[in-house]
Amino acid sequence: MTHVRADRRGRYVAAIDQGTTSSRCMIFDRRGGIVSLARREHRQIFPQPGWVEFDPQEIWTCVEQSVKEALAYAGITASSLAAIGVTNQRETTLVWDRATGIPVHNAVSWQDTRTSATIEALAAGSDMDRFRERSGLPLTTYFSGPKLAWLLANIPGLAARAEQGDVLFGTMDSWLIWKLTGGLHATDVTNAGRTMLMNLTTLDWDESILREFGIPRAMLPAIRPSSHPYGVATGVLEGVPVAAALGDQHAALFGQTAFSRGDVKSTYGTGSFLLLNTGHEPVRSAHGLLTTVAFQLDGHPASYALEGSIAVTGGLVQWFRDTLGLIHTAAEIETLAATVSDNGGCYIVPAFSGLFAPHWNTTARGVITGLTSYVKPGHLARAALEATAWQTREVVDAMRADTGTTLTELRVDGGMTADNLLMQLLADTLGISVSRPTVAETTCLGAAYAAGLAVGYWADLEVLRSNWHKAAEWHPRLDTQLRERRYRKWRKAVRRSLDWIDEDD
Repeated sequence: MTHVRADRRGRYVAAIDQGTTSSRCMIFDRRGGIVSLARREHRQIFPQPGWVEFDPQEIWTCVEQSVKEALAYAGITASSLAAIGVTNQRETTLVWDRATGIPVHNAVSWQDTRTSATIEALAAGSDMDRFRERSGLPLTTYFSGPKLAWLLANIPGLAARAEQGDVLFGTMDSWLIWKLTGGLHATDVTNAGRTMLMNLTTLDWDESILREFGIPRAMLPAIRPSSHPYGVATGVLEGVPVAAALGDQHAALFGQTAFSRGDVKSTYGTGSFLLLNTGHEPVRSAHGLLTTVAFQLDGHPASYALEGSIAVTGGLVQWFRDTLGLIHTAAEIETLAATVSDNGGCYIVPAFSGLFAPHWNTTARGVITGLTSYVKPGHLARAALEATAWQTREVVDAMRADTGTTLTELRVDGGMTADNLLMQLLADTLGISVSRPTVAETTCLGAAYAAGLAVGYWADLEVLRSNWHKAAEWHPRLDTQLRERRYRKWRKAVRRSLDWIDEDD
């Protein structure tokens, strides 16, 4: 938790960031500076192998506590807030009772893989792209629609209650909006777009997909723009307009002020997510990327994006620390990797549970290749960092192929960006500059920006652009031929990882 004393004469904007492991509240001033931050962790629940759940009531308690603490640290009350925005882990799925507000089941995490059989049935054989033209998404366990279909099929009596409109579905933004406003059932285009149930063109629930999934429209929230006055909060935020909702990666894009076609950002955490703004028309990917809504301002057409989701980046560093014991803290991997000048011919593909973009291969498994007696812990550490850089390169190449866009800069955020060696490796593998902003908390900042715009706290996007400042920048230093030779080796390593799981495993 951090605390910067607020200017009591001013007014501020707050953001709630409901994430996979914690909920945070941050308060920002008019220049986009951090006024205060409070964070509360919540449990992850693992009922069976591959199942991951959350207690929604616990999450709401953490949100309330973080809001109270952020206000206290800033030395202000809710009356000093012009608006609050919500950002959230995206595909996590929840159903609750319309009358009581009590969840009928734990929230099913975006990480959860229990819907494998549901996916196979929906694929009707092997057509994993049968909904991609309408939803922008392939059939995988990742998205909310299949999780909701599983809940309806496996909780006794739930399907009938859903048909009658007695229960409501939402991603975590909907749950928080409901709790904050005392019963408003809504979501925004970015979160709705991650369910597989929204039509990318109409920005409304797709009736034909709903029929095929067996999901009643009566249980679905209203879809609204990302920057929009949803309602007025009660409780600890009494009287504050709830004025924005965005999925976490979309909020980071907004916080990076990537408002124009061709702007791209990448967030580096346990996994990594690259989003490329493609303007006001959706681009259907032919190279393994997801088509998604980037954001929508009230009264304006939506902006779209191509997304490359990478399952394991920082998670590989955690594996080095927690499983192998080669380092004691995540930050030590930079020090260990810096003891060598290259990877010693070693490549690590962290396909711990398959590969996401651009491969979407669920039967891939991790490999370490190129091992010789020369390879030392430093080489392994460097190969681990390079795995993040090479996976980013694969996604950037897919973006270039899908759009013809020549990228000149990658704006980065997230916890891994504190690793300066990794940032240099990114610049070297991509052949473009890498920039880290002064305010690295771009997810919360993006939600705050969108909320402030909706209530006129900030006048327009240009004001927000003027708030963005570069804290550090890295330029490529690697010889082009050497870069491409190493990339060729990386792609060979990836091929070794593919289709590792057999039917009898």
